[in-house]
Amino acid sequence: MGVEVSFCVVNTDQRELLVRCLDAIARERDALPFETEVLVLDNASTDGSAGAARHHPTTTEVVVLEQRRGKGENDSHLLQRARGRYCLLLNEDSELRPGATAALRDALLEHPRAAAAGARLLRPDGRVQPSAWRFPTPATAAIGALFLHRHFTVQSRGRGTRVVDWAQSAALMVRRQAARDIGWFDPQFFVYSDEVDFCKRLADAGWATLWVPGAEAVHHEQLSTGAVPERRIVELSRNRDRYMRKHHSLGAALVVRVLTAWAYVVRAAAAMVMPGHDPRRYWCHVTATLRPGRGEGLREAAHEFNRGGPTL
Repeated sequence: MGVEVSFCVVNTDQRELLVRCLDAIARERDALPFETEVLVLDNASTDGSAGAARHHPTTTEVVVLEQRRGKGENDSHLLQRARGRYCLLLNEDSELRPGATAALRDALLEHPRAAAAGARLLRPDGRVQPSAWRFPTPATAAIGALFLHRHFTVQSRGRGTRVVDWAQSAALMVRRQAARDIGWFDPQFFVYSDEVDFCKRLADAGWATLWVPGAEAVHHEQLSTGAVPERRIVELSRNRDRYMRKHHSLGAALVVRVLTAWAYVVRAAAAMVMPGHDPRRYWCHVTATLRPGRGEGLREAAHEFNRGGPTL
C-alpha cells in the first residue's frame, strides 16, 4: 500500500505558525494507521521558515521558491508533487485538532462521488468560523445586501457531514485524481476565490464537496488579518469579480459588484457610530468592489518582492 494522505502546506513568512501547523500534523501522523507524507512549500520567505520546515522531524520534503507565487499555483504544485491518494491542503495558519485527518478521509471514503472535504474551522478563542458557502451568484449577493447571508448562504451548519457548494481551503482534503482530472487550481486566482473556482469546476465535472464538522482545525487567519489590508481587499474584490465573469456573465458580475458594494456602504455607515470598527476599511471594500480592475493587490506586492522591492 502506498501513501494514503499527503499533507500539503503552503507558507509565506509565518515561521511560528508553520511550526505549530507541523506540530499538529506530527500528532495526527502518530495516530494514523496508514502511510502519510508531509510536503511544505515555502513561498520565498525571509524569516527562516524553510530551515524550520527542514529541521522539523515530521517533514518529508520542503520545496523552496526563490520567487513568490499565488496560492492557487502553489497548491497545484504540491498536488502534482504529492504521492497520496488524498491530499490535505493546509495554510500555514491552520492547526489540525486530533482526529481531523481521519474524519476527512473517512468522509471521502463514504462518499465516492465527493472530491473534496473541508474541516470545521475554529477561531483561536474556540468560536466557530464560517467555512462553507453557496457558490457566488447575483442571488447570494442580494441575500448579502439584505444581511441574511448567515441564514441562507453560509452552509457550515449542523452536526453531520453534508454536501456544500464550496469549502475553505485552509483545511481541505482533496481526492488527487479528481483534482488532476479538472486541471488542478486555476493560477489566475492569485489568492482568494481560488478554492471557490476549484470546487465549482469539480461540481461541473460531477463531483461533490463535503463539509465535515467531525474534523476540526484552528484557523489563525493570518492571511486576512496581516499587513497591507488595502492590498488584500483589492485582491479579494478582483478575484470575486474574476470568478463571476468566468462562471457567469459580465452582467451578472456587475450586479454582484453593486449589491456587494451596497452591503459595505451600510457597514461603513454603521462603523462611524460603532466603537471598535473602522469605516475607512469598509470604504476600501466599496471602492475596490466597484472598480475591481484598479488598485494594487497581493499579486503586485509579490511582483515588487520578486524585483527586490518592499516585502509583503
